[in-house]
Amino acid sequence: MSMLQEFKTFAMRGNVVDMAVGIIIGAAFGKIVSSFVNDVIMPPIGVLLGGVNFRDLAVVIQQATETQAEVVIKYGAFIQTIIDFIIIAFAVFVGVKAMNSMKKKEEAKPAPVAVVPEDVKLLTEIRDLLKKD
Repeated sequence: MSMLQEFKTFAMRGNVVDMAVGIIIGAAFGKIVSSFVNDVIMPPIGVLLGGVNFRDLAVVIQQATETQAEVVIKYGAFIQTIIDFIIIAFAVFVGVKAMNSMKKKEEAKPAPVAVVPEDVKLLTEIRDLLKKD
């Protein structure tokens, strides 16, 4: 089998395609959460803290010169990233918890009892009786 065929077989397996779809949706979800944090959550928090814009929170380590750019630690952006992470982690937790509860409900269902037709029962009894003789 050539390497190209092996790769095609690998890439077309269901779990690889599912994983790729999950990664793409996860990236889009991350952008939505970042926008939610930056544009919806942080402005009211900034107002509650006296009109602070978290994007502007930073510590200047070295002022800019003619030859070198300003060196800054942007801890406000870091705080926003932490809040992004917490929201995404909570959403993943809720999703996994929901999936686990659905699995438990499926496992809790009793297995359907196989109904054996009457003629099969009779044939089984006849077979068993013939074996005894």
